[in-house]
Amino acid sequence: MLGLVGIKLGMTQVYNKEGQPVPVTVVELPPATVMAVRSKDKDGYVAIQLASGSRKEKHLSKADLGQFKKVGIAPARFVAEFRLEDTAGYEVGKALDVSVFNESKKVTVTGVTKGHGFSGTIKRHGYSRGPETHGSQNVRAPGSLGAHTYPGRVWPGKELPGHFGVDVQTQKNIQVVQVDLERNLLFLKGALPGANNGRVIVRKQ
Repeated sequence: MLGLVGIKLGMTQVYNKEGQPVPVTVVELPPATVMAVRSKDKDGYVAIQLASGSRKEKHLSKADLGQFKKVGIAPARFVAEFRLEDTAGYEVGKALDVSVFNESKKVTVTGVTKGHGFSGTIKRHGYSRGPETHGSQNVRAPGSLGAHTYPGRVWPGKELPGHFGVDVQTQKNIQVVQVDLERNLLFLKGALPGANNGRVIVRKQ
């Protein structure tokens, strides 16, 4: 589905018609330019490639910079493809902005979750801690792992301490609360994956 790449600015609240506060996440979606149009005959699938944001030429490799110069587009910060059923009406150089979500009531958002490094089972899996008194040796430890008898080992997939976060997460049916065309902002209800100033992809449903 058609979408745009933007930056998660943070959370705030707006008031609905009944005067009740609604928690929203503000996403900045800079104007995008069609960089390429994929066709079934040539590429094997139907999609459009969008470039948005700005970036200095010195921060790009020669190969990446050559892609922008080939189509006559200024170097962009974000480049992403969106698969469509039909690319009629899209051509290289066409501009798209946050107005594509004017008629959308719900969207799908993809982002990278916050990184927590190496975390224990309490933080990573929501385990409960053990007692801290009466000689307990199991305060934040995972506890019993496997059986002494069969199978005599730890089952694969057992919830253990380890790397937590930095996962690609997609949330569907996110309600569109408000669209700000002047500032290229999209107000989405609730929390979204990722840290502030992180990259998010917003798709129409």
